[in-house]
Amino acid sequence: MINLSLGEIAAITGGRLVNSDGSETVSGGVEYDSRKVGPGGLFVAFAGEKQDGHDFGPAVVGAGAAGVLGTRDAGVPGIVVADQLDALAKLAHEVLGRLPELTVVGLTGSSGKTTTKDYIGQLLSRLGPTVALPGSLNNELGFPYTVLQAGEKTRFLVLEMGARGVGHLRYLTGIARPSIGVVLNIGAAHIGEFGSVEGTALAKGELVEALPESGVAVLNADDPLVAGMAPRTGARVLLVGEAEGAELRASEVAVDAAGRASYVLKNGSSVGTVHLNVAGRHQVANSLAAAAVALTAGLPFDELVTALGEVGIVSGRRMDVFARPDGVTVIDDSYNANPSSTAAALHALAAMGAGKRTTAVLGYMAELGDHEVSGHAEVGRLAAELGVDRLIAVADDARPILDGAAEVGAWRGTARLAADQAAAIAILHDDLRADDVVLVKGSRYRTWDVADWLRRSEEVQPT
Repeated sequence: MINLSLGEIAAITGGRLVNSDGSETVSGGVEYDSRKVGPGGLFVAFAGEKQDGHDFGPAVVGAGAAGVLGTRDAGVPGIVVADQLDALAKLAHEVLGRLPELTVVGLTGSSGKTTTKDYIGQLLSRLGPTVALPGSLNNELGFPYTVLQAGEKTRFLVLEMGARGVGHLRYLTGIARPSIGVVLNIGAAHIGEFGSVEGTALAKGELVEALPESGVAVLNADDPLVAGMAPRTGARVLLVGEAEGAELRASEVAVDAAGRASYVLKNGSSVGTVHLNVAGRHQVANSLAAAAVALTAGLPFDELVTALGEVGIVSGRRMDVFARPDGVTVIDDSYNANPSSTAAALHALAAMGAGKRTTAVLGYMAELGDHEVSGHAEVGRLAAELGVDRLIAVADDARPILDGAAEVGAWRGTARLAADQAAAIAILHDDLRADDVVLVKGSRYRTWDVADWLRRSEEVQPT
């Protein structure tokens, strides 16, 4: 963050100075985890269910922090505000306004946001200092927090934007207005809150509505609901995808035995062959969106083609493929799940497991509302249609996955319901073979415990 005094921050946030004349300078980062606050930093204190961050104020300041921002006096130099999230939003907006040379990229979509954000960050870093933080920092806290990582030397700021309803992206773009906006896809993620895919499109399209006329809207030509957002923006529209009408287009897509896609990339008269080094055919769409941003920012086409083959996984538990010493291959995609992202992971499993035994350990998919049963059954049917050999559903809420698989009469695989993660681990422990390919996917309900157990390969000997 740019240097600001506590007095300036109090004025920006509408807060009240305590134990300070306002002269202390925040020259370090803004953090809401007391363990991460460095010298000159600003600690944002929240009161949680088990601990109150304000209680850590004296220790944080004693270790060199400039002050504390919270809703009560922590007994050290600080700023008292009515609401920390509102204060962070105001501070982020002001900081961004003082960085006029900074290019802001915003992206949203039902799936693939974090991975694509990571790709964009890696590509843009070839052009200059870039902020694209690992993880899914896309809500009312993580979004302004990411903005506040930008400083005077930052050239690009890449912001992931999540939405749970109409108005959420309008709020986030009010904090930081992008000049380049990316909409990846519209699917069933959070459909329980949006009500329908059309409702999702209405909300996600707020991003392109916020773009300036001098900006660029990168839209997925292969998704009609996304391509249909073009009239909602005054910015230049850049369609990307495999469709004939895409300005930046992938063709001749192929997937190798490791699940990695290659394709011919075309942009006007420029043509090159891209060989991705990440698993999953769906990475073609993610990489195209990232490529569009990089081209818009000035990365030469020839360099882009090479760079796309070098991007990798940055944020954990997202198509993180690792091979155990015993020959078992694991696809750890356990951070989150919805029907579309699970379908993409299952297709990757099928491609990587050709000629081998495949296992899908699938957990509950949250926030599907009235589509909860049908959404789970849908991925179960797909797993069976793709010929997955073993299907393990974790916890009773995921049982409809097995019901969906059972509807595919030609399927000859096995289906098991595991009561919890420990039970899923026990099933794998009893029957894990060399050269198995195992996918682990779920909605943050600790399905990743299974992936972590698989990483500890010394504990298991394949049968």
